[in-house]
Amino acid sequence: MSLVNITPKKGDGKSIKAGAGPSEGSAITVPVTKDASQQRQKRMIANHFDKLSTAKEDGKKVAYTFVPGNLTELMGAFEMLPVLPEINALQSGMRGKSGAYISEAERGGHSEDVCSYVKCDIGMLRSGNVGPTGKTLPSPDLLLLSYTGCFTFMKWFELLKAEYNCPVVMLHVPYQADGIITPEMRQYVIDQLKSDVIPQMEQITGKKLNLDKLAEQLARSRRAEDALVKVWESAKNRPSPIDGYFGGVYYIGPIFSAFRGSEDAVAYYEELLAEVNDRIKTGEGPMTPAGVMSNQKYRLVVEGPPSWTHFNEFWNMFSNEGAIAVASTYTRVGGLYDQGFRHDPQDPLGTLADYCLGCYTNRSLPSRIDLLEKYIKSYSADGFLINSVKSCNSFSAGQLMILRELEKRTGVPGAFVESDLVDPRYFGKANIENRLQSYLQMLEARRNGNIAASGSSPVVIGSAP
Repeated sequence: MSLVNITPKKGDGKSIKAGAGPSEGSAITVPVTKDASQQRQKRMIANHFDKLSTAKEDGKKVAYTFVPGNLTELMGAFEMLPVLPEINALQSGMRGKSGAYISEAERGGHSEDVCSYVKCDIGMLRSGNVGPTGKTLPSPDLLLLSYTGCFTFMKWFELLKAEYNCPVVMLHVPYQADGIITPEMRQYVIDQLKSDVIPQMEQITGKKLNLDKLAEQLARSRRAEDALVKVWESAKNRPSPIDGYFGGVYYIGPIFSAFRGSEDAVAYYEELLAEVNDRIKTGEGPMTPAGVMSNQKYRLVVEGPPSWTHFNEFWNMFSNEGAIAVASTYTRVGGLYDQGFRHDPQDPLGTLADYCLGCYTNRSLPSRIDLLEKYIKSYSADGFLINSVKSCNSFSAGQLMILRELEKRTGVPGAFVESDLVDPRYFGKANIENRLQSYLQMLEARRNGNIAASGSSPVVIGSAP
């Protein structure tokens, strides 16, 4: 869930080709250029924040909401502008500002154990609410919460309600404890859309919902989703033309946030898919912060969010060793489209309910294990890695059990990383790098027959020295 921009290292126009290990001799240099889709996404993001900065003057209504299970198409039908606090927090982390914001929130009484996204957002708010482009964000006209498995979201909006004098609407989404969506659960969400969410939006905007306009939004979402799934599944190729975790967070930015349902999103994903198809034809790997990754020695599946404060460093640890992520659960947190779901313009409210109910964070641990097992096998992974973030219980609870069960089912060894979302205090670079190298060396030994294929212990990669 990311509105972020890849910025390769600048210099003389050349960059180390990522993944060139010691055995490959001298490094090869290649020109570092941004893909056209990256440039398009950058313009889309800048334009969105420009609209937000003048929203009040332009008479536009603003809704603060979250990524999993968000109602972007419905907001688009009302011409409301979305602001996503998670996105603001991760952007602050990538720009080196989250540490100061977290300290500001902790000085205000928030515990060290509170979700660092929450503290970063509260600290940013109390420091002027300046967004990632340097422009002040507007206050919300509506706080719209689609509850999808994360209890912290409710407490977060309680805090924002205390800061802003505006309505709060909660769309309660039943948890998939048994891994299935029943007709009763679906109807329960539809009824709330009809009785609570839509009437509040109509009152705030002064407009009646136009179902035809909503259907048009959903049809565009479907087109973008089709292209995104093809991008994800391109990683089944050897070499993979994408990185499905670090690179993947860029690919999901538009569809998981402010742009789903827009023509901009369709244009972005069609352009991205064309670029990926070109890389498949030429046998080229993905772009990383250090250049094109050509040496792909280890194929990994990754569970859990990344550490945004050290994102490029974390990515380089993998690409420098020839480790590429072919799939990840985090890039599905805003929609499991590769499992068959598409927004249906023929059933506008029903499809919004299905989307909210099906989010990854709304799934039980057994169903998450089933999904990871499927990815490990269908993407022919050599190993899998869990990045357990300290302050995100929605992802991290039960992950050691997930790791051991996956090893048992697949015979593929796993590793366990500990860091945090946007709190820089919980990233020990040297320790993580050393342990990651040890894990990859174990994969290499296993590949060469020096370690038994089953029964190996997981490598636990610590977060702090």
